[in-house]
Amino acid sequence: MAQINLKPGEPLEAALKRFKKVLQQDGVLKAARAHEFYEKPSDQRRKAEAARKRKIRQANEEK
Repeated sequence: MAQINLKPGEPLEAALKRFKKVLQQDGVLKAARAHEFYEKPSDQRRKAEAARKRKIRQANEEK
């Protein structure tokens, strides 16, 4: 579980911002979004294949 320690006199907004950053670095939010709805294995494969092709296309365009 991600956690932060409040610094003396630290505003709540700053602590919340640090906490959100820790969650993002740990990948908690991304995992929560991925498991929000059931995705069929065939859809998972299709999405992964599309991402792979997109990544290859972007790499070729940079050259």
